[in-house]
Amino acid sequence: MDAHTAIKPFSKEETQRILTHLQQPAVFVNMTCDWPALHWTAQQLSVCLGDKLVRFRLGTRENMNTPLFETQCPYVEATLMQFLSWTSGQTGAKVGPLSEFSYSEYWAYADYKYIAVLCQDQPSMFKDVKWSDFGFEGRDGRNSTVWIGTEGANTPCHQDSYGCNLVLQVQGRKRWHLFPPDDTSNIYPTRIPYEESSVFSQVDVLHPDLKRFPDFQKARRHVVTLQPGQVLYVPRHWWHYVESVDPITVSINSWIEMEGVTSHNENMQYLNLAIRACAQKQMQLCPSKVTPDPRDHRAAKRDYSGDTRKRRDSVRDSAAFSLPFGPHLISVCSQQESATATRQMSPEGAEGRSPGQRTTQRSESSSTVSRLQCGQHECWCGLGRCGACCLPERMSEESSEDTEEPRGLVITTNDLLDCLLHPDIITRVTELLLTRHTGDHRDTAAS
Repeated sequence: MDAHTAIKPFSKEETQRILTHLQQPAVFVNMTCDWPALHWTAQQLSVCLGDKLVRFRLGTRENMNTPLFETQCPYVEATLMQFLSWTSGQTGAKVGPLSEFSYSEYWAYADYKYIAVLCQDQPSMFKDVKWSDFGFEGRDGRNSTVWIGTEGANTPCHQDSYGCNLVLQVQGRKRWHLFPPDDTSNIYPTRIPYEESSVFSQVDVLHPDLKRFPDFQKARRHVVTLQPGQVLYVPRHWWHYVESVDPITVSINSWIEMEGVTSHNENMQYLNLAIRACAQKQMQLCPSKVTPDPRDHRAAKRDYSGDTRKRRDSVRDSAAFSLPFGPHLISVCSQQESATATRQMSPEGAEGRSPGQRTTQRSESSSTVSRLQCGQHECWCGLGRCGACCLPERMSEESSEDTEEPRGLVITTNDLLDCLLHPDIITRVTELLLTRHTGDHRDTAAS
């Protein structure tokens, strides 16, 4: 059966339902076999783009134990043909401005390249990317970016502030290190360098300095090596570090807002709900209040109107939806889960085996995709247990009725601006900045 008549493992509707219910990263397999974009190798793109200049970010291959942020990297503009000549070891005029950098010492990365701009002279190429197969009608190359890099090229660990991420691997392999949003405090976030849509981590996730960042070892790392033709789903707000592991890699991604972009009015209502929840929490902690029933669970998340938030398909679902993990949908599990699953897949303990036998057993367990019974459903565990097996207890639909709600608490836009931009606040921030930079000198002078 050729690619044009191949049957996809999931329909558009099924894929949308899966994406709606996924709570952790997962890899889709055999969903893109008929996508023309699978032919977008660096060589093919160099032919299509010709003399068009592409901006490359370069980074040193030396391990520094600190993230190499984009603001610290040199940039050059070169054609893809010059880039390919550089990766093959050529020098001089054939590699253009890349001649200033030794291929053995530097990697190069053409990242965040919007296809709508890169291929604006060839709009027919937009249709080569078919996100409609994932249920997003009308979304194609115009809504996507392409990434072209060498081995070692990487994106520092960061968290995107916008929606979920779908990533198609076209050429070579990329290794993703992902961390759930709940691990944010262990990731040591920073807004320096400042980028509107990203929050970076201070940690070099491949070579962490655990003396400076001891809590990083608590972070639940999920690792997956994405192969050509596979699509990785990265849920909203998951931290990720991405590195190219083959000589040349090409990938295409699209960021998608699953629930739409909220308006300013909705954001203000979210803020009011958050302030109200904080006030309720303070009242619960007050000894004079009735102690909440320990059997009560934490309240479910609510939307901007205060109603319990439900995903789009959950209203229609009369029965619990079981994610179809298997050969076409593989859960990306944490390293802790993978280690546990590897031990569980062994029918006997390692005791009594020779070192060679134990090594063979571990190798077979790691390379074999096995079915495990997790709860009341089956999951396909290439790396460990699936997300459905690891979800916490369902949260209660309603808050505790014993909690008294503060009355008359409404925050307006003017209230927000007055708090953040009030002259007293600006004065206090200025004082703190001056104290930080001059306080030590004053103390020394006084002594």
